Amino acid sequence: MKQLARRGPHRVLKGDLGVAGLPGVIYTPESGINLPAVAFAHDWLTPVKRYSRTFEHLASWGIVVAAPATERGPLPSDGRLAIDLSTALDVITEVRLGSGEITVNRGRRAVVGHGSGAGAALLAADGDEGVLALAALFPAPTSPQAAEAATRLTVPALLLAAAGDVASVRSNAAELAAAYGGAAQLRVIPDGVAGGLPEGRLNPGAALGVTKPDKATQKAVRTVLTGFLLATAGHDSTYSDFAASDTDLGDVVVWRPEDEEEPKRPTPLDVIRGR
Repeated sequence: MKQLARRGPHRVLKGDLGVAGLPGVIYTPESGINLPAVAFAHDWLTPVKRYSRTFEHLASWGIVVAAPATERGPLPSDGRLAIDLSTALDVITEVRLGSGEITVNRGRRAVVGHGSGAGAALLAADGDEGVLALAALFPAPTSPQAAEAATRLTVPALLLAAAGDVASVRSNAAELAAAYGGAAQLRVIPDGVAGGLPEGRLNPGAALGVTKPDKATQKAVRTVLTGFLLATAGHDSTYSDFAASDTDLGDVVVWRPEDEEEPKRPTPLDVIRGR
């Protein structure tokens, strides 16, 4: 955990998905062979640039990340963003990246979604047989199709939630973990903030006072997510403990139904404030 909380050994390059006809960004290590490929789905109304330090962190550990900058309107489509995630994976596994010192393994694909983007990640994993792993960061309820996709998936899954917000009007993490067709570990970040992952003061949620960047949340997510992706899509046995639900990862503990207190029905004001 301490090791992965720090930036990795690779210098990071940034590219534009737009050259392949899809708006978005690409982050890669400067060099590497048979690297894993990850497509990232953003939360509601959140620009992909607000995740730049998270993408840089993953790339510094040898993971190639592509994030489509699509479906950013007030009524996004899970299905369309899922298609864009699959397209992004095709781009970074089939198009030459960098100056020729980077090769991406088409058989090492994963999808990650934050908030409402978790629904798109579920659908993308369900529709792409090449996806080896799935991560849902503070998943939010979206479409029934996304919830149904979880029941069919068998690839290793990591779900992260904030303490006290495993099951609420804003989070369906517990529901997804219970319905998931394969091995899914649901971990809770103490004092985590579901909307705290995006960086910078100018993200729409922060401007509205609903969500604010939270550095502790960002650090915990980057650490656990990096280990999980290296262990699964990266096939790196050094980090195999991050793919196991019974591993002690310090404060980021595995959630079980008996751990949850009786849920309190949030008031409209709680929802507005992101509580």
